[in-house]
Amino acid sequence: MDLAGRVVAVTGAARGIGRALAVAAKARGATIVALDQDAAGVEAVAAGLGGQAFALDVGDAAAVVAILARIEAEIGPVALYCSNAGILERDPDPDLATSADPESWARSWAVNVMGHVHAARVLVPLWRQRGGGAFLGTVSAAGLLSQIGSATYSATKHAALAFLEHLAIAHAEDGIRVAALCPQGVDTAMLGAASAAARDGVLPPGAVAEAALDGLASGRFLILPHPQVAAYARRRAGDPERWLAGMARLRRAMRAEPDS
Repeated sequence: MDLAGRVVAVTGAARGIGRALAVAAKARGATIVALDQDAAGVEAVAAGLGGQAFALDVGDAAAVVAILARIEAEIGPVALYCSNAGILERDPDPDLATSADPESWARSWAVNVMGHVHAARVLVPLWRQRGGGAFLGTVSAAGLLSQIGSATYSATKHAALAFLEHLAIAHAEDGIRVAALCPQGVDTAMLGAASAAARDGVLPPGAVAEAALDGLASGRFLILPHPQVAAYARRRAGDPERWLAGMARLRRAMRAEPDS
């Protein structure tokens, strides 16, 4: 899609993939609105791009409604919303998949799932009235596969992908583009808590952002910056038992390594 002169809002924009998405969209002529809980960090990103910044907790429904209303009134209609904010919390006990407490589950659900839902509840009706818009959700390869060492991340990323699929199906005839960005290893602060992804090729955030915008422009729903993820997903679907056995072996190998 042509972003020149159009408003692009990016969550989780203070660093990592979010910052890279803001930079890539700016390079394509967009007006950037950077959103993040880190007020100082997101202000710095926006200042460097000639855009505007707002502090935002994407898990707070009322805050999302208020910020999107301000953007629409003060800056312009949002053409592309990059719903990128996410959190990864490891299982507290690496030997026990059920060790995450209810608070960890609630935090992960609020950000990794409801962050998308809250924004879509505001934007989809507006885009239907206007005849179009685009929603790019950063999910993760974990949404197609799994995340060794984090039950909360695995489950919420699967749920996020399912929600984006639902949007894409329901609003295919409304001119609304929906895409799910599912990278594997990316050189960000989160990678330290996702060591399995680091074993299979690590991309810089800029490469992931370019893949995301290119995929969106070409009309793709599932955007896979790491092409091997498609092969893994096919194996998982074709022979679940073999895939599970392989993942269990990988987990055992990781657990046997120092500082894993």
